[in-house]
Amino acid sequence: MRRLAIVASMALTVACGDDSSREDGGGGDQGLVTLTTGNTNAQDGTAEDGQGTANGDGTGDGTMEDGNASGGLPSFDVGPPDGAPACGGGMGGGEGTLSHIWIANSPQGTVSKINTQTMIEEGRYIVRPDSAGSPSRTSVSLSGDVAVANRLGGVTKIYGNTDNCGESNGLPGLQTSTDATYLPWGEEECVAWYTPLVYSSNRPSAWAQGVWNPSTCSYDDEKLWTAGANGGGTAQVLLLDGETGVVEQTVNIPEIQSSIGLYGGAVDGDGHFWGIETGGPRLVRVDRNTFTYQVWSGPGVASYGIAVDSVGRPWFCAGGGASRFDPIAQTWQTLPSPGGNAWGGCMTDGAGTLWHARQMDSMLVGIDTETLTVVQTIQLPEYTHGISIDFFGNVWAVGFTSSNAYRVDPVTQTIDTFSGLYQAYTYSDMTGFALSSAGTPSG
Repeated sequence: MRRLAIVASMALTVACGDDSSREDGGGGDQGLVTLTTGNTNAQDGTAEDGQGTANGDGTGDGTMEDGNASGGLPSFDVGPPDGAPACGGGMGGGEGTLSHIWIANSPQGTVSKINTQTMIEEGRYIVRPDSAGSPSRTSVSLSGDVAVANRLGGVTKIYGNTDNCGESNGLPGLQTSTDATYLPWGEEECVAWYTPLVYSSNRPSAWAQGVWNPSTCSYDDEKLWTAGANGGGTAQVLLLDGETGVVEQTVNIPEIQSSIGLYGGAVDGDGHFWGIETGGPRLVRVDRNTFTYQVWSGPGVASYGIAVDSVGRPWFCAGGGASRFDPIAQTWQTLPSPGGNAWGGCMTDGAGTLWHARQMDSMLVGIDTETLTVVQTIQLPEYTHGISIDFFGNVWAVGFTSSNAYRVDPVTQTIDTFSGLYQAYTYSDMTGFALSSAGTPSG
């Protein structure tokens, strides 16, 4: 197991049930517990080729671009170019680093901002005016701001850095949450915008890369992908302006027949959107430049989570198994699930391992992204639904409708527990690591 140390020069502060009921009041007491697991042996796993050749049955004419394949470890040069003035903060190690994971407390209608180093909750925010949106997927931009999709419709952006929050409620000073106690909607001043979307299902949330501005030490022209549906055949993928929340593009994808529409989404190094239909029967790609789309049949096995690795290959995962799509050959390769429910999110670490939550035995599973074999297993205290990677090489696993999130050091197998959540339900790019490791846009 290789652990990757990442330093980037940028300012970063980094379903099953649709319970839309609201739980009033702040979150419960947060606690930190550390335990170290015993050594676990890698389990045998054999990848199977050709789980059905993918076919492009979509109506779009978008062309597939190569990923950022270069051999060896990927490059994460998503910060300012060489010679640019140093800008404070950044992702990775060092003083002044701001790194957060954002986890949705679905029944409460809030999202928690947790410092990945101290494991202290530094804010909790309502993400829809009525607090009844059942938030789920969170996505962190390269600027460190989070976008939260409400499963019952609507997307909210929250500033990750409180320096960017401004006067909006008519009261003197800055009113913002600093712990698990959240402020009423309209009083909280770190909510950047809310875009209401009239969907019965609004799940994916995925930032696309912006353009680095060396004069301001910030990213310009950041965009946000989301998707929604109001029944089978009504799926839409939307591109929102990251600064204002205005919907700039809407792409209809009638081939998606699930009543929920697209279940999850991710972006590649060029900011193109990839989405998974509920259960994995179809993979969708929407081109960021032309807004044409392509649809392929899935791998032929039950699938749940989606990720895109550092060389631009989409992954489906569920139940301890995983499937990798080759965008050039347009074929799938699959590591079969050993059994249990076909649940669980996944994310790659940028260094050759896909981490996935296995439901049947509450195991964190590391899968080699080239050989599709299980190379590491770490026993967790409970089944964890969502997986994310932080900028210090730790794997985060969020319990399923649980109060707990676990920070796992894959080298020492030390597990730290944050226990202040309220029936959490999140699986997506909760830290921004997936976006940063996707690479730099080529044009």
